Amino acid sequence: MQQRPGFILWFTGMSGAGKSTLSTAVARQLAPVQRVELLDGDEVRTYLSRGLGFSRADREENVRRIGYVARVLARHEVGVITAAISPYKSSRDEVRALATQAGIPFLECYVQASLDALIARDVKGLYKKALAGEIPHFTGVSDPYEPPESPEITVRSDAETVEAGLERILDTLRDRGLLAPAASAA
Repeated sequence: MQQRPGFILWFTGMSGAGKSTLSTAVARQLAPVQRVELLDGDEVRTYLSRGLGFSRADREENVRRIGYVARVLARHEVGVITAAISPYKSSRDEVRALATQAGIPFLECYVQASLDALIARDVKGLYKKALAGEIPHFTGVSDPYEPPESPEITVRSDAETVEAGLERILDTLRDRGLLAPAASAA
């Protein structure tokens, strides 16, 4: 395995948009050719950000913590893939700026889906509860989600397959010199 430079591939999008699905697919594809680490938002909240709530300040702190760990790993030639809602533009911009200052390539992948699609695929019924006022501070319903203005990649998970999104993400990594040319979606 030829080592490639470290980078941060930051997946953002609303709950249920497909961030975990796509980030897991990317990690599986990269693992044979690149040291890679996946920082999933749910796992980070369990182990790194336990005790943080869902206020704006707590959500921003969660993103800062993910960004810090991602930078540490990327400095050691790890391809870091994050999958966290990260609803606020200012938090994502801060993480990007710190990575850029450290010389770490940062790519934002916006996983987008319509609210109707998110509700339809929500097996836990969280959107319906949030729309009924039963869940406070639910991103995209009672709390804001600020979409990226110019992400490097946008995947419309309600209009394209996981495979198509995966291939576009891999192509972008290849185009930036962050992935060996031989790696491709299976």
